[in-house]
Amino acid sequence: MTAAFDDWMKTVQAASETDMAALLPAVDVVPGKLHAAMRYALLGGGKRVRPLLVYAAGALFGADADTLRRAAAAVEMIHAYSLVHDDMPCMDDDALRRGKPTVHIAYDEATALLVGDALQSQAFLVLAEADLNMVPAARLAAMLRLLAHASGSAGMCGGQAIDLDSVGLSLTLPQLEQMHQLKTGALLRASVLLGATAGKDLDAAETAALHAYARAIGLAFQVVDDVLDATADSATLGKTAGKDAADNKPTYVSILGLEASRALAEQLRLEAHAALASFGEKALRLRELADLIVQRKA
Repeated sequence: MTAAFDDWMKTVQAASETDMAALLPAVDVVPGKLHAAMRYALLGGGKRVRPLLVYAAGALFGADADTLRRAAAAVEMIHAYSLVHDDMPCMDDDALRRGKPTVHIAYDEATALLVGDALQSQAFLVLAEADLNMVPAARLAAMLRLLAHASGSAGMCGGQAIDLDSVGLSLTLPQLEQMHQLKTGALLRASVLLGATAGKDLDAAETAALHAYARAIGLAFQVVDDVLDATADSATLGKTAGKDAADNKPTYVSILGLEASRALAEQLRLEAHAALASFGEKALRLRELADLIVQRKA
């Protein structure tokens, strides 16, 4: 990870934190408890991989800065809502997220449920209020469709449903890939396409290249997650380590083994780089993010 990339990443992460804080309801607005819990869930933690992807893809086509900040905040709100619900007792039942108690522990289950619902709605409100002088209405509608599709039963929620139904089952590698292309990959793909679409109407070749890149990093992200879940401790991860194995969930490590999983992640990193060849130097940040996703330690 180059120093220049590190500086860029920290700048985007800090800006995203500021933007999301400004785009959420304040705690002194009724209902204050819900708004405080929304801020607890979204702010002050996380790698912000999805906002980073939005900004990196936006750099390909010189996208408007305010449109990017809204797209980045919206996709991170969807991601945060999914984590809040994922951690609840009826789902994965976890007590630790990003190094602090999960929302249903810090508040209560009913509040956690409403936090997820409200963050999902807020995401679409934030994106829908983009300046139409900066992004044409038809393109903004396309961005809203992208986010909705990635969030629903054909995307993240569908992947979560398959995950819940797969506990204790022996999945094939293609079945595992399908699950994670939905559960994790859909929002990562949406992040890339949102950033790029903020800049222009994509042609078929550009769309295909970005889909190939997003597919590779989406799978790589989950492969590395499975490796870290099997090898890192809870303090490093900021969440409960070894939980997938304890819950008898199928993972890349359980199917392929540790070393083969690491090799697959590296193969996917190279595929992500290859997919970006036609974009040249404008895709530098996207290539560096592929490296970050595969080489991260938490």
